[in-house]
Amino acid sequence: MTQGTFFKRPSPVTLADLATLAGAQLADPSHAGKVIAGGASLDRAGPGHLTFCENKKYTALLEQTHAGACLVNERMEGSVPPHVAVLRVAEPYKAFVTAMRSLYPDTLRPASWFDSKGVSPNAVIHSTAYLEDDVVVDPLAVIGPDVEIGSGTVIGAGAVIGAGVRIGRDCHIGANASVLCAFIGNDVIIHPGCRIGQDGFGYLMGARGHQKVPQAGRVIIQNGVEIGAGCTIDRGALNDTVIGEGSKIDNLVQIGHNVVIGKHCIIVAATAIAGSAQIGDYVVIAAQC
Repeated sequence: MTQGTFFKRPSPVTLADLATLAGAQLADPSHAGKVIAGGASLDRAGPGHLTFCENKKYTALLEQTHAGACLVNERMEGSVPPHVAVLRVAEPYKAFVTAMRSLYPDTLRPASWFDSKGVSPNAVIHSTAYLEDDVVVDPLAVIGPDVEIGSGTVIGAGAVIGAGVRIGRDCHIGANASVLCAFIGNDVIIHPGCRIGQDGFGYLMGARGHQKVPQAGRVIIQNGVEIGAGCTIDRGALNDTVIGEGSKIDNLVQIGHNVVIGKHCIIVAATAIAGSAQIGDYVVIAAQC
């Protein structure tokens, strides 16, 4: 975040305002007017940057940092160099994230790659599709018959939205993603290259060959879900495949047919979840499980 960023540079903010925002105490009030223009790690921070430290294993980096200000807890405060303003807080990383969310708001939700407004003339929209106001459709996207898309949603370049799909408000469907046989809630982010709602892998096996089992279910993605790039989520055979509210799925995750994932789960990259698995709320699944 220090150089060559692809995002808008933050507007300068005083330490007094940052302390209020992050719920921190400014150790020396004389630094209240000091201006911060971004965030950086301990080893890359300069005089205009905010950084943080809450783990003793980074003490050496803290002692050598050139940051303008540092969020620390009382245990680490004694290792902050004298030229660095101290923002005292019980959970430095949590406070740093709060500050960064305010400084870099455009990193939190993908935008149109073309900074577009409305529907690109190079997109294909079926005549029976219904788009609320303020929907953005980038070039080469395809939206099929009877699709409904809520206001504030962005459909990325080359994305395909299949017949009858419902997408809520303030969503982002990434470039070259495909969404079929799915109902998607509000505030959902689906990153580029995802495949949502294709056939589940179901066959009736036999000595003379394998017969395909009809996959007639749907994918239900509830509000606030984020799905990383390159994930595949199969639709159900009879019952729906469900991704619960607020769950976050990393890149390259495979979710089989009829799976039900509860609310606010974390599923890390390269995980595969077999068909019909049931996962509760607030579950964390590590990589390559």
